[in-house]
Amino acid sequence: MTKYTKPAEIYFSDTMNKSPELSIIITSYKNPAVLRLCLESLKKNVLCKNYEILVLDSSTEEDTEMMMREEFPQTRFFSHSENLGFAKLVNQGLKKAKGDFLLILNADIIIEKKSADILIDYLKANPSVGIAGPKLLNFDGQVQPSRFRFYTPLIILLRRTPLGRLAFAKKKIDRFLYKNADPSKPQEVDWIMGSAMMTRQETAKKVGLMEENFGFMYFEDVDWCRRFWENGLKVVFYPYVKMFHYHGKGSASQSALKAVFLNKLTREHIKSALKYFWKYLGKPNPHR
Repeated sequence: MTKYTKPAEIYFSDTMNKSPELSIIITSYKNPAVLRLCLESLKKNVLCKNYEILVLDSSTEEDTEMMMREEFPQTRFFSHSENLGFAKLVNQGLKKAKGDFLLILNADIIIEKKSADILIDYLKANPSVGIAGPKLLNFDGQVQPSRFRFYTPLIILLRRTPLGRLAFAKKKIDRFLYKNADPSKPQEVDWIMGSAMMTRQETAKKVGLMEENFGFMYFEDVDWCRRFWENGLKVVFYPYVKMFHYHGKGSASQSALKAVFLNKLTREHIKSALKYFWKYLGKPNPHR
């Protein structure tokens, strides 16, 4: 596959309203077929007429660039010859977005009709909420975990070693996953998965950009949600909105010590975890 190496920041037909109500920020990496599905779902299912879409693409290849030029000319497209990682892509989108509301999506998200519009209405009606996230579903309709308590080193250990099979460990993990809370009702949570989340432009500026020092991926969403709580802004799981998520679980494809040595994503996850724990060493949980 030929790698696309034109200048990093390009976009096509930027004729959108200069002050859209909604900016949709999509992070993408080497999967134009999945990105196409995401963009088509947005065209069909976002009812708000005044919105813009920004696609931030890492390691851009020629077929992705051609698809964007020919099929989605109204989308603002930013290509990069290197893999920048999740946080840097999101931050570029945050800097360039013009909307009052910001919907951050991975390219492997398919939204249902009115999903974005309902989240906008919810944030308008609840000014104390800083971030709202939908219920995420597999394509077979099964619910994916997307609401969590803040990580501890023990949780990392239990989820990545055979210790997680023990009875006490299962209770700890269930608590981490909010399994004791009704998944059909809105609820305040420590953090939600960065694959799909909505916030306001003004609150994002107050909290600041995502942390870029953790690595290519992992823990940026945990850290960002934590900083929203530190700024007195709630993080809410809002299951009345549903989106479909193709989630590969690359970092969990192997287990225990074998994965540390053989799975790059697992190594990235552990490195990011160490940086996260060091950053918040001795600091209290802002959400009690």
